[in-house]
Amino acid sequence: MAESILVKRNVKDSVFTNLFQHPKYVAQLYEALHPEVGAVPEERIEIVTLKNILTDSIYNDLGFTVDGRLVVLVEAQSTWTVNIIIRGLMYLVQTYQDYIEKEQLNVYGSSKLTLPKPELYVIYTGEKKVDEGYITLSEEFFGGEQSALEVRVGVITDGEQGDIINQYVTFTKIYTEQLKKHGRTREAIEETINICKDENVLKEYLSSHEGEVHDIMFSLFDDEQILNATLRDYEKKGREEGKAEGILKTLKSMMSSLHLTAEQAINAANVPENERKAYMSKLQSEA
Repeated sequence: MAESILVKRNVKDSVFTNLFQHPKYVAQLYEALHPEVGAVPEERIEIVTLKNILTDSIYNDLGFTVDGRLVVLVEAQSTWTVNIIIRGLMYLVQTYQDYIEKEQLNVYGSSKLTLPKPELYVIYTGEKKVDEGYITLSEEFFGGEQSALEVRVGVITDGEQGDIINQYVTFTKIYTEQLKKHGRTREAIEETINICKDENVLKEYLSSHEGEVHDIMFSLFDDEQILNATLRDYEKKGREEGKAEGILKTLKSMMSSLHLTAEQAINAANVPENERKAYMSKLQSEA
């Protein structure tokens, strides 16, 4: 069962990355981020989205270069965490490494390298109230003290009325509403697509890729059902083997078979808040 989860989860796009794998929509995204620049021809955009290095489930990262800028966006769906700053930093370092290799630049030479200017953003589409603006590594992790490194991430929760960001966020909200009405069913997906097309929300994209979008959204239901069944199985084994030892063994199994970090496994297993630090310490000491 675990192997089937990993295969499906490691090859899956999200609607977010499916939408923005098309240069025409990336061009609209860049214009929304930089309205002062105006429209950008698609041929000036190069998508450099990284695959299979930072994601633990569906892909929801986007990277592209345009006019000397490297833009990285991450979609945060249900869970908000300032750890997104670290994720953005890791993504940026890997992308720069790929860029340097592709351009055959010599980092050990005396000539200064020419690199695209980085911009990091997170689009948060969850229900928790999150303020737009910027979050920084120094403020969130070091109490505002300066260090050898600073990272700044722009937080976006909506966008301007009608732009591609606003349309995508509206799409996610309509989808959430339909899930509440119909549950995780085909009807919820179909209603979401129909409502969005009627209200001119991503209408062109949904009309051109409706079958593809439907398959993406419906396959996520399958993944969730399989993952939940696996978690229930782990929890049962944990209870049978005694609480503390059983939970620890459960967490290790989840990390190994589902490729989760210690923190992700602890969250997925719903370990009580007052016990998390102890389990985190044990998992890290045995890593």
